[in-house]
Amino acid sequence: MRTPRKDKNEVLATVASLLGSKRVTLQCMDGVVRMGRIPGSKNKKMWIREGDIVIANPWEIQDSKADVIWKYTRPQIDWLERKGYLN
Repeated sequence: MRTPRKDKNEVLATVASLLGSKRVTLQCMDGVVRMGRIPGSKNKKMWIREGDIVIANPWEIQDSKADVIWKYTRPQIDWLERKGYLN
């Protein structure tokens, strides 16, 4: 199961809204609201909706922006809740 890697500065986030043009608003678990970008390599493979749980990788230069690198399915979200990753 893919979990956020602390050594790579990854955080769990909830998709708050879709902005269009491969951009979303993320409510991250560290309390920061970030603008998320869906990379081109994941664009057609990962369909994202409001309320989805994702892994975000904040940018080193701008902490208010992040790349969305993973989307969880419903069974994976249930597993995260059982293991205590989600509050």
